Amino acid sequence: MKKYQEIERSIIKKYRKNIWSKFITGINEYQLVKEGDKIAVCISGGKDSMLLAKCMQELQKHGKVKFDLEFVVMDPGYNPYNREVIINNAEYLNIPIKVFETQIFDIVASVDESPCYLCARMRRGYLYKYAQDLGCNKIALGHHFDDVIETVLMSMLYAGEIKTMMPKLHSTNYAGMELIRPMYLIKEEDILAWKRTHELQFIQCACRFTENCVLGDNGGGSKRQEMKVLIKKFRQTNPHIEMNIFRSIHNVNLNTVIGYRKDGKMHHFLDEYER
Repeated sequence: MKKYQEIERSIIKKYRKNIWSKFITGINEYQLVKEGDKIAVCISGGKDSMLLAKCMQELQKHGKVKFDLEFVVMDPGYNPYNREVIINNAEYLNIPIKVFETQIFDIVASVDESPCYLCARMRRGYLYKYAQDLGCNKIALGHHFDDVIETVLMSMLYAGEIKTMMPKLHSTNYAGMELIRPMYLIKEEDILAWKRTHELQFIQCACRFTENCVLGDNGGGSKRQEMKVLIKKFRQTNPHIEMNIFRSIHNVNLNTVIGYRKDGKMHHFLDEYER
């Protein structure tokens, strides 16, 4: 058995409960993959997107629904080392990637205000466009359970709104395109366990401005990292906190909400209070 086959087998066997079953549950519960889909799996080079690629390959081999896959890597201006790491890992894991280049890092370098926000928006746009050119109708990203609850907390604490990371979204700028997040139910600790079991080394942060965190499990200094620390403290008090945060976004009681926004229109509880 080749190494990549051993890694594939571990997803189905050793990590069946914590990775594969949760992956399949997310696919089914949120109806992420349909017959005839052509999905571009977007690979950044980190542990999450690489595991996503392997899970999607396994789903294609063993699932009941027939669909096609493309594995795409957008190079926004990686240094040669990071690019080589991504290409070598893809070859090692038997992931047939297509690499396309952009000048995002050069463009963002001249922006003083919110460069990370601009970078993220540009990345998403380039991925949609390239996927569409390949004949895909969906792009798949490697966001996981922890990303979801961290987003909820960041929105509340820093944006003053309750907002989450959706399991799937229709693109507003690319007609017929959809974004899906198949790893929605998988916890980061289990992704790390899978990575360490096979002694895999992925890039963590390939941004030209933060290349001090090229390898490793945690980036530093960001608001998302701050949320990770906060959730870790919560967990010490109550081990069910993470799941309760996650369940809360599936169980919003609108009868006890002061106001909410839908399709750009604000609603207030007083609008219907006397009815």
